[in-house]
Amino acid sequence: MEEDQDLKKILSKYKQKLNEELNISPEDIPKEVTSMEYVEFKKDFLPKELSLYERLCNSSEKILKLAPDKKTADLLQESIDICHLNVTPSGAESFAILIPLIILLFGGLLSFFIFQSLFFVFYFVVVGLILMVIFRKLPEFLANNWRLKASNQMVQCIFYVVTFMRHTSSLEGAIAFAAQHIAPPLSLDMKKVLWDVETEKYESIKESLDAYLETWRKWNIEFIESFHLIESSLYEPSEDRRLSLVDRALDVMLEGTYEKMLHYAHNLQSPIQTSHMLGVIMPLLGLVILPLMVSFMGTV
Repeated sequence: MEEDQDLKKILSKYKQKLNEELNISPEDIPKEVTSMEYVEFKKDFLPKELSLYERLCNSSEKILKLAPDKKTADLLQESIDICHLNVTPSGAESFAILIPLIILLFGGLLSFFIFQSLFFVFYFVVVGLILMVIFRKLPEFLANNWRLKASNQMVQCIFYVVTFMRHTSSLEGAIAFAAQHIAPPLSLDMKKVLWDVETEKYESIKESLDAYLETWRKWNIEFIESFHLIESSLYEPSEDRRLSLVDRALDVMLEGTYEKMLHYAHNLQSPIQTSHMLGVIMPLLGLVILPLMVSFMGTV
């Protein structure tokens, strides 16, 4: 009993010292992320259009269950996981076929009985076919949109993780600290990493984080390298070496972002020059050449 009290006192002193070093209030201390907290957080911050898409996909799957092929199903599942959607590839495929089919049939029949014209029937057939193509690409579009928003927060995320790791060598605490201080959508990703450990989908925070980082391998390798350096710092016995790896993680993220900005600016150079030529140079040349042409035609 006395040992438990002594242990509580030691933990209390350690938490107080940690709060003073990080300069955060007790209310800002990252709490344990439970499954219910993640669900409530997702419900609050997931865009309404995604929630509507979830409901439509789940309803469509109950009415008309269509299973996509293996390759398409894998691509759909990857996009679904990125957006944290509670749908299946079969539900997404059913939605992409059922909704346009309903629009095609009801729109075509209704327009035929009202206007007695095949033109509107053909119009709704074309609209339905176009919507089928668009809706099948919708999960990929939503995933790309999610990636773009999350990419803008990666430097900030690494900064918060590094800030916490410099004081306390705890990867789980650092991720929780970053998830609490950054905005969605990346905060939702970080909470999902913690939630997967709490629900025992993965055995450790490192395994859960590595699985999440794999989703960014094709898009942002600097983000992955930074987190790998942070993970490596956990195994360093030397404090100086540990801090050096943590600082290096932030440098890698900043340098990678800077290089991407340079490439982006360089790739914009040709389109800007083309726009300048068409919008400025060509009209000026027209103002110069047009009077010459008029005077030349007058002499003829």
